[in-house]
Amino acid sequence: MRGRQLNRAAIGLLAVAAVGSATACGAAPETTAGTTADRKPAAPVPRDADEQAAGQAALAAYSGYLDASRAASRRSDPHHPDLTRFLADPLLTRVRLAIRAAREHGAMRTGTLVSDPTVVSVNLDSVPATVEIQDCLDATGYRLVYARDQRVVPGSGGARHLATATATRYPDGRWLISAGAAHEDQPC
Repeated sequence: MRGRQLNRAAIGLLAVAAVGSATACGAAPETTAGTTADRKPAAPVPRDADEQAAGQAALAAYSGYLDASRAASRRSDPHHPDLTRFLADPLLTRVRLAIRAAREHGAMRTGTLVSDPTVVSVNLDSVPATVEIQDCLDATGYRLVYARDQRVVPGSGGARHLATATATRYPDGRWLISAGAAHEDQPC
């Protein structure tokens, strides 16, 4: 019975933590259904200076999110201080829950998660302002392993897939990643 619970947990963690938590991407994005036709490859979007600056700030927050979620996942620490520097709810809570679940099952993330993000839209007129990011995550070298003996958790292998995230500008001026999804059914 415990083995079956670990496999279910591993599959859930893989889906939740693929972006970072990563994890994470320790990461934390949820898997969504859809076809490749639903999402078009990212294309550069012409921007004015304010939109370009917002896009760069959002990409920096996204990179920080991936780094923080990987670090938190390696240490099995759902309260790693860098998580709150780059993440906001509801994604922050999802990442923390995924890391906590892995720790409770004796698992952690190791390896390398390769990211190639692109800004696909900037909306400075919305309240709050948002930036949409599309990424091709390569999780082939990012594994969920048992902390005790470093064995790979069955069913936790990664692949290259599309991921999306939303960066939101908060009243204090910071850009934080507030939403994310791993589209594991859409290779890139």
